Amino acid sequence: MSTQAATAPAAISQKTPLLQSRLGSFLAVVPLSIWVVNHLWDNLAAFYGGAAWQTAVTQYKHPYAQALTFLIVMLPLLFHTGWGLVRMFSFKPNNLAYPYYGNLKYIVQRVAGLGVLAFLGAHIWLAFLQPRLIHGQAEPFAAIAYEMHWHAPTIMVYLLGVLGTAYHLANGLQGFAMGWGLLATERSMRRFEPWSIVIFLVLLAMGWGAIFALYQAGGTEEIIRAREEIVRLRGGMH
Repeated sequence: MSTQAATAPAAISQKTPLLQSRLGSFLAVVPLSIWVVNHLWDNLAAFYGGAAWQTAVTQYKHPYAQALTFLIVMLPLLFHTGWGLVRMFSFKPNNLAYPYYGNLKYIVQRVAGLGVLAFLGAHIWLAFLQPRLIHGQAEPFAAIAYEMHWHAPTIMVYLLGVLGTAYHLANGLQGFAMGWGLLATERSMRRFEPWSIVIFLVLLAMGWGAIFALYQAGGTEEIIRAREEIVRLRGGMH
């Protein structure tokens, strides 16, 4: 990364207290990144059918585990969101003056963060909160699989949402390592770059693989009939 490419992050770090900056980056990696990886992995159970997916994604072994998981995810997410928005509105892009790779990555990271925020907000509400609060149960496999196969906007939002999440997390790990002094030299940052790309590709493969499994299942007669039964019992899908 060039000196000019590091101008925006450096300016922000001068304005942001060290403890706040490190706490914000810590909460972006632990526990949010761990939860994202685990969630993507659990969703790959869709390859083994609806029952396996429901067990892996929507069932909890202890009554308090669901609430605890929600708090572990939501509190760091809210803090990281606030921290990220402050950083976003406290810098001025200089990509036109310094069109370097590091600057491009930085601006894409910020844009991806906004997209991921919108995606996660919709996903948490539609896939986690709404089914439980309104219908009193977790989201059925048939409902999400059917929408993924037959509703083009749904699959497009998930494809783009996973793409943004994979990039934001992989690139964020590099920023985390830099902020905590683990990558202190230009050489160490260059050597970590391939690993950042590998992490991005692995996360993307996991997420898109789960989407493919849901899409594939959504076209079966079994899922279509199950979804029709859900619609009949609920009086319509919202």
